Amino acid sequence: MGIGIDVGSTTTKGVVVDASGAILAIFLLSTGASAQKAAQRCLAEISTALGQELDDVSTVSTGYGRKQVVFAQQSITEITCHCVGVHHLNSDIQTIIDIGGQDSKVIRVGSKGRPSDFELNDKCSAGTGRFLEVMARVLEVSLEELGQMALRAKTPSTISSTCTVFAESEVIGRIGAGDNPDDIAAGIHQSMAAKIAALSRRVGVASPVCVTGGVALNPALRTFLAQHLETELWVPDKPQFTGALGAALLALELVS
Repeated sequence: MGIGIDVGSTTTKGVVVDASGAILAIFLLSTGASAQKAAQRCLAEISTALGQELDDVSTVSTGYGRKQVVFAQQSITEITCHCVGVHHLNSDIQTIIDIGGQDSKVIRVGSKGRPSDFELNDKCSAGTGRFLEVMARVLEVSLEELGQMALRAKTPSTISSTCTVFAESEVIGRIGAGDNPDDIAAGIHQSMAAKIAALSRRVGVASPVCVTGGVALNPALRTFLAQHLETELWVPDKPQFTGALGAALLALELVS
């Protein structure tokens, strides 16, 4: 077996695979204030789910808090882990767009499912899950409702700023001007999709394209991003877990 622990800025994910790479158990929880405690709890939960101790199982950590996973034999960057995980699920994928809570990255998949090139977003959160969280709060709706509203829009509002702080002010201004909330929600998603598309073009978008991360579950973002990139997007059943899956598969290599 192999264990992958992906400690992200927002959530921590754990995946256990058997010797063939089949997934045996997964678990997700909020990272909170301690990456180390989140990783330990994630391991405990998947151990309980499997009904066996996992202390001696090969483990690889990834994500921004990977160095805090003290029980891991090795830590590997999320760039590599997402590539390996997605390639395992769909070997045709050429480009991966991973949209996390605090950052976004675009990865070109090379031979044997390893990255050949990548780009990270700048320190601004406008192309991340955090951007949508801020905007949902301004509109006083949940993240799920925000995506549904955007798909109902007739005439999307224009949100021109690429900075979360200034975009928030724009949204407040649109509310004050009486724009339809659905149109504002669509403008928010359009703005985010445009930023991610621009990041993607810096790497060079080769189809098929996969979108991972929790934001990949947002149907409005997927719709607008596909329009900007002029290509269909493939989304795994559980897009939040591709990094942890890749880490688990790499953990198998440590004992092979």
